[in-house]
Amino acid sequence: MRLCEPGLPLSTQNTRWQLRRIGPLRCAPRVAVTGTKPILQTLWTRNLTRDRSTSRHTAPDKSWRPGLRRARPETSGQNLARAKAPTFRHEASGVAVLYGFHAVREALRCKRRKLLGIYVTEAAARRLECEIAGAGLRPHIVTAEDLARRLGAGAVHQGVVLEALPLEPLDLSDMESRSGIVLVLDQITDPHNVGAILRTAAAFGVDAVVVTRRHAPDMAGIVAKAASGGLEHAPIVGVVNLARALERLGEKGYLRLGLDSEAELSLATIALRRPIALVLGGEGKGLRRLSRENCDFLVRLDLPGAINSLNVSNACAVALTLVHAAPAG
Repeated sequence: MRLCEPGLPLSTQNTRWQLRRIGPLRCAPRVAVTGTKPILQTLWTRNLTRDRSTSRHTAPDKSWRPGLRRARPETSGQNLARAKAPTFRHEASGVAVLYGFHAVREALRCKRRKLLGIYVTEAAARRLECEIAGAGLRPHIVTAEDLARRLGAGAVHQGVVLEALPLEPLDLSDMESRSGIVLVLDQITDPHNVGAILRTAAAFGVDAVVVTRRHAPDMAGIVAKAASGGLEHAPIVGVVNLARALERLGEKGYLRLGLDSEAELSLATIALRRPIALVLGGEGKGLRRLSRENCDFLVRLDLPGAINSLNVSNACAVALTLVHAAPAG
């Protein structure tokens, strides 16, 4: 007994296969399962036998195949995206990766660094159309999943990633005095804190942010995202020996003030003059001994509440507010 589907020739296109008995077709219901839902189908049956008039065996036409043919693989949207998956550069090759709308937009506008490539979703490309064109870049349109695979699932990329070279490091001799205020970071390692400080520094227009080349986060990625564009506007000076850098600032006439919650003097009451160097200690340990010794004064922030200390980035914002409110001398 052979089962055949409607529409297939019963003779299978071979004259040596004959029907043994001509009669009405018999309908036999069969149940087929497609996916998870059973479907009642009707399969037609007929008794078939080989014509024995010749002793030579003749096989059925090989062009006929029983059953359903496998569907040809189509190029779905997902497969197309995988086929055109973008090729990102590696950070280890000296490439700084910036992400987040404001961080990338300011990098495109300021043009302080060499830009290598930008990867954006369609929505982000429309928002940054003018900036991308002004920077002379050709955007790579990608999906949010592509960016998440590049940065990690926890990165808030907002649909845009910019690959560029790091900013050129500056020396203390390269500082240009405009506001007369410099921030000195004593081994602050948390990238969110450093980014928030850079954002505050850009908002207050400080002349430079002095950091140690070691025990400091990479000035890209999380720092750039937390700075929300401030990284491109706050000049960063990298030094090897922070104590020696403080000595040089003193020789240049800077009033060096170290923030310490246990200090006897209050920043709100001390006589201020510019130029000023505000020295901020690292998370938990505060100012190191040599940093304290190379400050002219240790000052505290007077807080009216039960807690007498702030996160270092918040303390920086309060201190800059007090310094700007004081008359410039």
